[in-house]
Amino acid sequence: MSLLFALIGTLVFAIVAPVLGCLLAGIDRKITARMQGRVGPPLLQPYYDVRKLLEKDNVSVNSTEGTYITCALVFTLLAGGIFYSGGNLLMSVFVITLSALFFIVAAYSTRSPYAEIGANRETLQVMAYEPMVLFMAVAFYMAAGTFNSAGVLSLDAPVITNIWLVFLGFLFILTIKLRKSPFDLSYSHHAHQDIVKGITTEMSGKTLAKVEVMHWCENVLFLGWTGLFFIWGNPISFLIALVVIAVVYFLEIWIDNNFARVKWQLLLKSSWAVAFVAGFVNIAVLAFL
Repeated sequence: MSLLFALIGTLVFAIVAPVLGCLLAGIDRKITARMQGRVGPPLLQPYYDVRKLLEKDNVSVNSTEGTYITCALVFTLLAGGIFYSGGNLLMSVFVITLSALFFIVAAYSTRSPYAEIGANRETLQVMAYEPMVLFMAVAFYMAAGTFNSAGVLSLDAPVITNIWLVFLGFLFILTIKLRKSPFDLSYSHHAHQDIVKGITTEMSGKTLAKVEVMHWCENVLFLGWTGLFFIWGNPISFLIALVVIAVVYFLEIWIDNNFARVKWQLLLKSSWAVAFVAGFVNIAVLAFL
């Protein structure tokens, strides 16, 4: 039955997540424009961009690039389906990491210098955030007694009360996961990207449209992980989680518009330091208590 729930959740996620992700991307652009003193594009501009990409001819440098991106998108949808159907959080983490690896291999397959540099940086970003994400999953298990995201519905208090330090560490690496400055080393929507479009340099048309949709779905999944810290057996907790998600997303947009991109060395060192302090220490305290 759990497999059936995961499949149904994946199907629902594949329908709902792109819509929510598109709206989030539109809101992101509007808020960013206001912060920069501009009017900004229409709310549905991300949808118009993807629709235009879907109408373009296929001019990929090879046939494998699109296949790898399709696999990355499928695994992203599967990770979201597992999580939102109440399934195993750790499995969702592993599946979304597998999606990231397919994305990296797709860039390497193009044999483009800019794309390879972007793929190298994407690999470094995965190395940077993965320890904290794993600590987050382990800490969730220790606080909730289960890896299943639905397990929070039987709790008397949100897991944030026991793993608040892990939550702060997760917020730090969330900036990497959402591809926001100062940690958008491999791929950025902004014109100041120092390696053109980085990992997506050689991607266009339907392939690039899949990348955009995948990014929308990733945002919905990661924000769902954020809200999970604040949900417990009380129905009002869902409203609290939504408010927290809105505040966190606004904070990420503000950070994106006020901090310059850092070098990969600082990214790696700071992420691992935060993972040790916020993740390992919090887990050690829980194990001791």
